[in-house]
Amino acid sequence: MISRDLAARLAPLLDWTPANGDQFYIPRPEISESTFTIADMVVELIVKNGDSRFHFNGTVEWALDSVESDVVVWMPREEQLRGLLGDAFLSLDRVGGGFVVSATGPDGAFHTDPRGDACDAYAEALLVVLPGVASSARTADALTR
Repeated sequence: MISRDLAARLAPLLDWTPANGDQFYIPRPEISESTFTIADMVVELIVKNGDSRFHFNGTVEWALDSVESDVVVWMPREEQLRGLLGDAFLSLDRVGGGFVVSATGPDGAFHTDPRGDACDAYAEALLVVLPGVASSARTADALTR
């Protein structure tokens, strides 16, 4: 999962249309450690006496009533980040205990520093590539891949 810091740095550069399965956090101190997933229905795992069962709930009791989508920070998944890189993406490689993304940026090909999570390596590459993106249409198109 992408780090909160990198998600916050990418947020102003991305044109996000929320969809089921997307994750976000709310950058307010009292709730900033929680990650939320957009879903039409909440499925809760209940384990009792060694048996597990899924409960399907329309909502959960402790849930927030609502929050404006422009105050949350989207946490794109690995495949979304790769899609946002589009044709600039060259490769993802494992280096030691981390991941390195090779991509083409405004100044030519480059490699990210090794990151512990592939999502963070993709995000670092996007921070180089996205300022050169001429239109938000490319961003929206990449999200549907």
